[in-house]
Amino acid sequence: MPHALAAIVSAATTTPAPTPTSEVDPDLVTPGVAGFLITALVALAVIFLVWDMMRRIRRGRVRADIQEELDAQEQAERAAGATASDAEDADAAGDGRAGNAPGEPASPER
Repeated sequence: MPHALAAIVSAATTTPAPTPTSEVDPDLVTPGVAGFLITALVALAVIFLVWDMMRRIRRGRVRADIQEELDAQEQAERAAGATASDAEDADAAGDGRAGNAPGEPASPER
């Protein structure tokens, strides 16, 4: 059995030596016109997909920048509104005299 296995392995690994007079058919080695056309179409498809992806990424970045600007404006408006309402609340809580600090109780009148 080991001799038969060795014979099979040695037979599978031997390759025939090429003869010097044999010509190689160029149609069997090169892809030809069909291979070139398929490769060109794949290259064009990849170029189009990359171009489209870059356009979408740019569009997304611009939209994100605009959204950030709108959020910043909204927060500024809220802060301005909160400051104005805090000032009104402080005036309403005080007795109207100029000497009271915010959060200080109103002094009794004499």
